Amino acid sequence: MIEVLNLVKEFPKKDGSLFRAVDGVSFSANDGEIVCLLGVNGAGKTTTMRVLSTVFKPSGGTATIQGYDIVSQPEKVRQNLGFLSGDTGLYNRLRAREFITYFGRLNGVSDADINARMEEMAELLDMHDFLDKKIDFLSSGMKQKVSIVRSIIHDPQVMIFDEPTSGLDILTARNIVSFVRDCKANGKCVLFSTHIMREAERLADRIVIIHRGMVLANGTLEEFRAETGQIDLDDIFVYYVNQSNMEEELSADEF
Repeated sequence: MIEVLNLVKEFPKKDGSLFRAVDGVSFSANDGEIVCLLGVNGAGKTTTMRVLSTVFKPSGGTATIQGYDIVSQPEKVRQNLGFLSGDTGLYNRLRAREFITYFGRLNGVSDADINARMEEMAELLDMHDFLDKKIDFLSSGMKQKVSIVRSIIHDPQVMIFDEPTSGLDILTARNIVSFVRDCKANGKCVLFSTHIMREAERLADRIVIIHRGMVLANGTLEEFRAETGQIDLDDIFVYYVNQSNMEEELSADEF
């Protein structure tokens, strides 16, 4: 599972001050559960996920993946984690099969297990036609599938997907949504980010609404509906953003 407590990530600006991209974020995601980080572009979703994946070190707070601390036990975290980011680079000169095999070996997976896992995922994601083609000649949807298999070839318990269907055609997106659901059915912990309301409604057991690096709300869709009186997630999202803006204005008036 994932446990996040008061996570903070700051980046230096040109004038020497600090920009706080993630500001005290706390939430959890359990095994056999899909949790969605929902927010507009620039809300802090990707930065949060990169901190959890150990790509970035946190500026404050803490988090654990399957009980392993992201700062003091990063190797254990990566062993238990599959991380898919939209801007993850692929090696264009390699064939898809070679690329996946390479990363499987990096994770200490035997060739026999790599081949079995690759066959399973190729069937699920409809990849047989391009496994032996060079990545340079693949479509964006094909490349996304290769990235997914690369990220889960070691069969991790925790899956983190950063906007996994962004820019994909409808058939490829449906395959990936199906895969995310299969992860849950197999008892895995899934955290994914999106700014697409319909996607969050369809997939998430719980939704964490993030805005300007902070958590505005955390709960189920039904809990949100009961609290806000709104039905559509679009309206629920706007409700919480407006509430946050009003609180900021009131806080500013006090000074």
